[in-house]
Amino acid sequence: MSGADATADGGGAAVNPAHRLVRARPEPEFAIEVDGGTVPVIPGQTIGAALYGAGIRSWRTTRSGGRPRGLFCGIGVCFDCLVTVNGAPSLRACLTEARPGDRVSTRTAGSGEGDAGHAREGTRSPGGDGAGEGGVGR
Repeated sequence: MSGADATADGGGAAVNPAHRLVRARPEPEFAIEVDGGTVPVIPGQTIGAALYGAGIRSWRTTRSGGRPRGLFCGIGVCFDCLVTVNGAPSLRACLTEARPGDRVSTRTAGSGEGDAGHAREGTRSPGGDGAGEGGVGR
């Protein structure tokens, strides 16, 4: 190991080469547009993670009952986090990577405020609200 590889920052402590990635500099943050406002994004974050990181916990409501929905399972199973991205409807925010220039809408055109998740009409949870099992408010 060369002298440059042997110390972390000149302090004399050996650096394990496997830990070099930890010291990597991330790309600079950027912002995406969400319902006309801006949300900061760390490169590699999903839209759901960026919304959650910005303090936004729910961004739509159920059609029946008006219960809040947002990031619930975080792995694409529950469909509670659906959004429209750059005109493409019903994308799962928890699986969709945020990219510079993204325009996100939490509303579906013609369907009213906050019900972007109703693209799966006809599928009902045991509770009957179409939100899937579990979710916010259960």
